[in-house]
Amino acid sequence: MKSVTQHYAAALADVALEKRRTEPLKQELGAFLDLFATSPELRNFLATPAVERAAKQGVIEKLVTRLGGSHELRNFLFVIVENGRSALLPEIAKQFEAELRDREGIAEAQVTSARELTDEQKQELGDTLEEMTGKRIEPRYAIDPELVGGVMVRIGSTIYDGSVRGQLERLEIRLATE
Repeated sequence: MKSVTQHYAAALADVALEKRRTEPLKQELGAFLDLFATSPELRNFLATPAVERAAKQGVIEKLVTRLGGSHELRNFLFVIVENGRSALLPEIAKQFEAELRDREGIAEAQVTSARELTDEQKQELGDTLEEMTGKRIEPRYAIDPELVGGVMVRIGSTIYDGSVRGQLERLEIRLATE
């Protein structure tokens, strides 16, 4: 299903960038998803083939209006529901945000350290990662005391392991093969 979600996410990203409404559309979609996630009735209503298209569009229209959403969001939701893809909305939204970050030259970095990093360390690490990737970095920080020391960074599918635990594991492998 990845290609389907990518297709819809890319189409919405095209519209968001063309209209220069990336942040508002992210927020509007997020607000709709909050309703969607908390209402099994809404999910079932939108997914049921027996419900007429006009009825679904009427509900979407009312919800988008109540949320202060745009015509772009409304039209996007019309297409999603008409094509029977409402169950994929949460995944499409995640893919949409990833698509926007990619197009805007932003990379999300999962930074795990053994202890809380200081602001100076975070700044230095961010600068280094931006230099390495050529992208603006949006870091997400986590703490894992099992790392012993150092940091481990994941950007997309690439992992940079500068942790003491990682170094010890590599040393163990090297000693075992010698």
